Amino acid sequence: MKMSRANTSRICAWALFISLIVGWELFSRLSNMSALVLPAPSAVVHALWSGVKTGYYWPHLVQTGTELVLGLTIGCVVGFLCGVVMGESEFLRSLLFPYVIVSQVVPKLALAPLFIVWFGFGMKSTVVITALICFFPLMENTLTSLQQVDPQKHELFRMLGATRLQTLLRLKIPSGLPGIMAGFRVAVVLALVGAVVGEFIGGSKGLGALIIASQGMMDTPLMFAVLLIITVLGLLVYQMAIAIERLLLSPHLKYREKE
Repeated sequence: MKMSRANTSRICAWALFISLIVGWELFSRLSNMSALVLPAPSAVVHALWSGVKTGYYWPHLVQTGTELVLGLTIGCVVGFLCGVVMGESEFLRSLLFPYVIVSQVVPKLALAPLFIVWFGFGMKSTVVITALICFFPLMENTLTSLQQVDPQKHELFRMLGATRLQTLLRLKIPSGLPGIMAGFRVAVVLALVGAVVGEFIGGSKGLGALIIASQGMMDTPLMFAVLLIITVLGLLVYQMAIAIERLLLSPHLKYREKE
């Protein structure tokens, strides 16, 4: 019964998607709306295929992918370490947390001109913007997860004479891993947003810069094609995050099943 319901949901989802595409195509062909405003899906596919065939998109895709990976890695590593440090030290948490909040409430777009002045146009400023956007979700989830450890298990570790480092590595982090990985999934999605937005402002190459270029050329099909590439890239990166989460959580889930 569950499989049939799942299959029915998938069929309905695909049917809805196909209906939307067909309706969009018919509307574009039958209406008098200019292709500059809303191009037909066939025009978007043609622009996409032409760019793929000629290799036009690949340098931009590599640029955005590199910025995404670097920004995500830096932001997540720093966010995780800061979450652990503030989770282990109440003094540092009280000292640093207000500054962390202030750094996040300021819109990154407002800081982008400063980053361009400090780091110049190109990859560096975009990576910094991406890292800052990825930093907070992982830091917040790590901090929260470390503080929600079962008190009985914590007391057991204390009675067994475990050191603070042993308690952190063998109890707190493994117990808080589901929450930490949830923050990682959010950071992955935001990383692509940060990379594209950073390219809007200070990039000369990349998918975000290509959208700005297509706007300047009044090439709406190209803009939609790039948006489609960004969507597919985001879905692939998110699925990779889910795969990593399952890989890390599988021992944790097996342990909980034994309990």
